[in-house]
Amino acid sequence: MWKLKIAEGHGPWLFSTNNYVGRQFWEYDPDLGTPEERAEVEKAREEYTRNRFEVKPCGDVLMRLQLIKENKIDLSIPLVKLGETEEVTHEAVTRALKKAVRLNSAIQASDGHWPAENTGPLFFVPPLVMVLYVTGALDTVLSSEHKKEMLRYIYNHQNKDGGWGFHIEGHSTMIGTVLNYICMRILGEGPEGGEDGAVAKGRKWILDHGGATAIPTWGKIQLSVLGVYDWSGINPMPPEFWLLPKSIPAVMWCYFRLTYLPMSYLYGRRFVGPITDLVLSLRKELHTQPYHDIDWSKARHSCAKEDLHYPHPRLQELLWDSFHYVGETFLTNWPFSKLREKALQQVMKQIHYEDETSRYYSIGGVEKVLNMISVWVEDPNSDAFKFHLGRIPDYLWLAEDGMKMQSYGSQLWDTAFAIQAILASSLIEEYRDTLKKGHYYIKQSQVRENPFGDFQSMHRHISKGAWTFSDQDHGWQVSDCTAEALKVALMLSQMSPEIVGEQMEPERLYDAVNVILSLQSKNGGFAAWEPAGAPSWLHVISLYSYNIHFQYKIFSYKTIEITYEYSIFYRPRLLV
Repeated sequence: MWKLKIAEGHGPWLFSTNNYVGRQFWEYDPDLGTPEERAEVEKAREEYTRNRFEVKPCGDVLMRLQLIKENKIDLSIPLVKLGETEEVTHEAVTRALKKAVRLNSAIQASDGHWPAENTGPLFFVPPLVMVLYVTGALDTVLSSEHKKEMLRYIYNHQNKDGGWGFHIEGHSTMIGTVLNYICMRILGEGPEGGEDGAVAKGRKWILDHGGATAIPTWGKIQLSVLGVYDWSGINPMPPEFWLLPKSIPAVMWCYFRLTYLPMSYLYGRRFVGPITDLVLSLRKELHTQPYHDIDWSKARHSCAKEDLHYPHPRLQELLWDSFHYVGETFLTNWPFSKLREKALQQVMKQIHYEDETSRYYSIGGVEKVLNMISVWVEDPNSDAFKFHLGRIPDYLWLAEDGMKMQSYGSQLWDTAFAIQAILASSLIEEYRDTLKKGHYYIKQSQVRENPFGDFQSMHRHISKGAWTFSDQDHGWQVSDCTAEALKVALMLSQMSPEIVGEQMEPERLYDAVNVILSLQSKNGGFAAWEPAGAPSWLHVISLYSYNIHFQYKIFSYKTIEITYEYSIFYRPRLLV
């Protein structure tokens, strides 16, 4: 039986800035659980599968069952039901409110945060499985139970037409279907295997929609690393970009920048994993023509209509063609190949910096996998790769629909709002222990230092005083998370320490305000992760949107939503 572990970490390939407060990961124990508890888990799984086409998101039932049992909080408050003509009384509202707050308290973790899944995209798990397969670490990292639950997740989210979407609520797409098809095959399913013929149905969808050459660029990269697509069929993403003046990469949105970073390394190396029997079989299964007859240059611009959200103008394709036929010819041959090697060294330096400053979380799940394969390509026996393996459990989440990979955790975000909800209920005395634990997490998860070294030269912003979306180890400042956590800290500072614990030191509050103000733009709005630095017209000439074919911001802008979050609590007195 699976168990959610909280605030634990051990072994030589893990390190933490706050003794792992906020860490959450699932661990399998074959001896855990009574027959009744196991039956309850199986019931939740069966109910989800039976209703999977009507209700796509899970209810985090497994996590709730465990935490309610551990916290031993009485949830027997009677349910309030009122008829259409019945009067809404103060007593009825109070009882309903108490029932809700008590449940909220019952699913709080021991370190004070509220665990929850933060996922939904169907292109997270397959690249991880593919990278573990290429590096030979699949069976070391994933047990048979991990594989079983990952397959359960894939089966549960297969659409009726046999394909998989970009996310669990979406229509079938080439990227979702190809990646999940490959994932099933790597996890042990045969060409005709899978639950209810899942593999064959998926393959039929792929071939009926043009084959794997019509997968968007992110998928093309993953398939090239695996060896079932050719690097010559990918539009250029030259690592030489990172040799440009540092002000140019700095204006790119951090997620795009840190996704393009390892992609450009893999592209520059043209890395291909071991060509195994499975890889050779996939070459036959995924394409509509023999692998060696495919026109890879033509495939560069190929994308299935189901994936094509934003068609690129002809001018942009002409620019890509110029880089492909002219630029790459120069950069891959002497003496310009020396420039390529210098660029690759600079890219790897940046990757190592990002890994170390995030304790090998990386900024998110997509970047985590790309960084992990990149450091393995550089050195298969490196400590960096081993540190990456140590953080994989932090990304895996289990629920009644199976095991999935998170973008990363939402520990801080959920905790800040849960505390605010309890404070708004006016049931403070009854839930003082819950508030005290939550306050502890808020204090322990604040980032206490800026990234090490000359962080500005590595395109990083200040982080001292900020809060991340998840925990302190992640390290990436987020403006709205900082605003919500600061709001909680200020509200709790007005209350007795006997109820909510010791308040935060004023200097730490000032640090938080400093981070927020540093992210304010000239027009008064606030950016999310880093100061907004790009003019909007850059979208028109962006060469490096690299045919993603789904909505993905490239440059950072200020937003109304985030600005509003500050305005609802921010007053000049906070600066006094």
